[in-house]
Amino acid sequence: MSNTIVLSIKEYQGTERLFADFPYDKDLVQTIKEVPGAQWSQSNKQWHFQLNKQVVTLLKQKIADKAQLDISLLKTQWLEKLQKEKEEKFAGLDVATCKALDYFKLWMEQKRYSPQTVKNYLGQLKQFFTYYQPRSYQELTVEDVERYNHSIIINNNLSSSFQKGMVGAIKLFYAQMQATKMNLEQLKHPIRENRLPEVLSKEEVQKIIAATNNLKHKALLSITYACGMRRSEVLHLKIKDLDSQRKLIRIEQGKGKKDRYVPFGSKLRDLLIAYYKQYQPKVYLFEGQYEQQYSERSFASVLEQAKNKVGIKKSITLHSLRHSFATHLLEGGTDLRYIQELLGHNSPKTTMIYTHVSSKKLSEIQSPFDDLEL
Repeated sequence: MSNTIVLSIKEYQGTERLFADFPYDKDLVQTIKEVPGAQWSQSNKQWHFQLNKQVVTLLKQKIADKAQLDISLLKTQWLEKLQKEKEEKFAGLDVATCKALDYFKLWMEQKRYSPQTVKNYLGQLKQFFTYYQPRSYQELTVEDVERYNHSIIINNNLSSSFQKGMVGAIKLFYAQMQATKMNLEQLKHPIRENRLPEVLSKEEVQKIIAATNNLKHKALLSITYACGMRRSEVLHLKIKDLDSQRKLIRIEQGKGKKDRYVPFGSKLRDLLIAYYKQYQPKVYLFEGQYEQQYSERSFASVLEQAKNKVGIKKSITLHSLRHSFATHLLEGGTDLRYIQELLGHNSPKTTMIYTHVSSKKLSEIQSPFDDLEL
């Protein structure tokens, strides 16, 4: 193999892209074209791709018998990129606070907090510490948290759940730090709002699923409702997790780092079989480009488009399908303990909320107004 493809990162039309530099070879060009998302840059006279590890892996596989892949420059650029992102991440904060946040990030990761939780906590803490710059995290007190909550959260009419998340991040952070003025015993969460989840009727769920012409989109929404799964659980599903013989789906490391099984019936199984034959996913049940997981943003967009198409005005998210699944089971007579197991709730108190949104018993209550003779 005489040809060598040199990979590097270049900015192209405002976005960082992965560029491939190699001497012209007709067969090699044809192979490059087969990589999903490959584009030709007339100005650079090079092929380029989305910047991610999956593309590099796919390129390596496709050109294995045609050329060598030189990633030495790419590695150097990638390390520089990571260092720059690290510096920008906590830009504007004093050195001591930056070091403390960096340690806290490592602590959360080794405790196996989810990447989304790590991202959320760091984002909330950065906002809080930036507000009090140039004061270090070591100087801040409970009174500072209360002032921040009132000035930023209350005055901007942000929800109590947002405030609770902020206080939770602060408490967890300071619990790992020493020699600070923060008294954790005095730091209290806000009074919890008692809000009921938005629930769809069975007819509304049917309309939403029927409105999707794309088989992948139909399968995504169907499995979310049919199994009462969280959005992240659906996107993390792998083909190996489906046991069609036992009609069970294994959900690995759901919320709270717990495994559980959920059943799926023949109707969903037939739909998933049809979907699999058409899309041929390799690892994850639902894949985007380069055999990686389907994106959360795209998944949410599928529901939003279907909802708008059928004219449903309710403010719903993908989690509303999970709420609807639980409520419909309860209305159908399923024991609350089984619903708790299917949803993966730690406490029955969490599942009890569906007794407040179920319409079956409420609709059977006769109003005293009906006894009046008007």
